[in-house]
Amino acid sequence: KYRYMIWFVALISVIFCFFAFSFLFSKAEISVSLKTKDIVLNKNLSASLDSNVDILPFELAHLSEDASKIIILEEKDFKENAKGRIILYNKFSLSPQTLSIDTRLEGSNGKIYKTRTKVLIPGMNKNGIQGQTSVDIYASAAGVAYNSAPIDFKIFGFKGTTKYAKFYGRSVGDITGGIIGKSRQVSDWQKTETEKELKTILENKLFNKISSQIPGFLLYKDAAFLNVDDITIGPVSEDESVILTLKGTLYGIIFNEQKLTQKIAKDNIEKYDNSEIYIPNIKNLTFSLSDKDNILFNSVKNINFNLSGSVKIVWKLNVDKFTIDLLNKPKKDFNQILSQYPNIDSVLVKLNP
Repeated sequence: KYRYMIWFVALISVIFCFFAFSFLFSKAEISVSLKTKDIVLNKNLSASLDSNVDILPFELAHLSEDASKIIILEEKDFKENAKGRIILYNKFSLSPQTLSIDTRLEGSNGKIYKTRTKVLIPGMNKNGIQGQTSVDIYASAAGVAYNSAPIDFKIFGFKGTTKYAKFYGRSVGDITGGIIGKSRQVSDWQKTETEKELKTILENKLFNKISSQIPGFLLYKDAAFLNVDDITIGPVSEDESVILTLKGTLYGIIFNEQKLTQKIAKDNIEKYDNSEIYIPNIKNLTFSLSDKDNILFNSVKNINFNLSGSVKIVWKLNVDKFTIDLLNKPKKDFNQILSQYPNIDSVLVKLNP
């Protein structure tokens, strides 16, 4: 009899302990679905650098960086025409003589050279002193054969006339620089393609840097302007490679994310009450700046643009306040507390035990 009583008491004790531990580890799991609104956006908007006006504000940002690439030089044919300077004399008449650009000159070495510019040879003076002037010349063909010590010249076009003997020229120093051969150089193709590649690298690099350095602000691709300097070519290394470097500056029109979000909500939600909201994919909207090619970044004050794409506007919830309001409250008060949060669309509650 007493043995059965002891087992009965033991069973009651186990049940009691079970409920005691259940209440010790009791919890409530609350899953909240926030209020949302889906819209398809295709809106023309205006913005101003002046934050005092009653339209969407924007700000300006800029950042400079450079990018480099090592390339192997290409072997290519190398040709240079010899160059020099001569003095031309007029011993023909008192009148000046005009020679057009690329006038052919016959050197005493049997080679033909040409004038680089149009030239006027003054006439003789009344005392019979010949007129003279100087002009740069270049060889009619490339090669070392046109390099020469000082030589005399005749104007080829005057051959067979009385002017041929009366107009002549003489070198001022040596004629040099003529060469034909092969050399390793940065080809035009290499330079053009490398510049395109470095420009793309710079644009992405600077865009990401500006975006990461301005939390809370948005920079769209079409609101960014890249200016680059001329590409520079470094010295040739022992392995016949060079470093090409491009320096650029990215200028950007940036928007405060919260202010842009509020503007979108006001334009698309009837009776919007300025509740806190956010748009998860706001960075992925399509931004098109009107008349971008004619905008001068340093003087821009107002802009017009189009913003388009599918967006989901989500109402925010102050989770900490919501948690505090629910803590240690009886279950019967839950609906009353929930009515104070219009940003909540629906709630799923799980109570344990």
